[in-house]
Amino acid sequence: MKNIFLFFILSLFAIFSIQAQDVIGTWKTIDDNTGTAKSYVEIFKGDDGKIYGKIIKIFNPDIQEVRCTECKGDDKDQRVIGLTFIRGLEKDGEEYSGGTILNPENGKHYKCLIVLENPNKLKVRGYIGFEILGRTQYWIRVS
Repeated sequence: MKNIFLFFILSLFAIFSIQAQDVIGTWKTIDDNTGTAKSYVEIFKGDDGKIYGKIIKIFNPDIQEVRCTECKGDDKDQRVIGLTFIRGLEKDGEEYSGGTILNPENGKHYKCLIVLENPNKLKVRGYIGFEILGRTQYWIRVS
């Protein structure tokens, strides 16, 4: 009986610890074409309580100083490293949505949805209008 009770308590602890996992942290992005690490992104909570993401490292040494030349407004000509490119996401059940993601290569903003698939895997989807019209990437948590 003690073993069953202990198993039950440990199971509850495991469930709550998984639910407590958060998207906040550093994530490694993977190049869609080559499958190699492309960058590190820091996901953080802003002063307004919403979720944001910025590029903190680019692995390709040839593009360390690249700027967002196609961007509009305040992002125009900003260095990509340090650029906040995910903005204004809010938790809605198991997902974060309601914000945007910027593609620094073309300067376009897309609606954004992120879901924590497991404690170390983040599903990031950028889309136009409807979720079906978009692209999904999977990012890996950096420990």
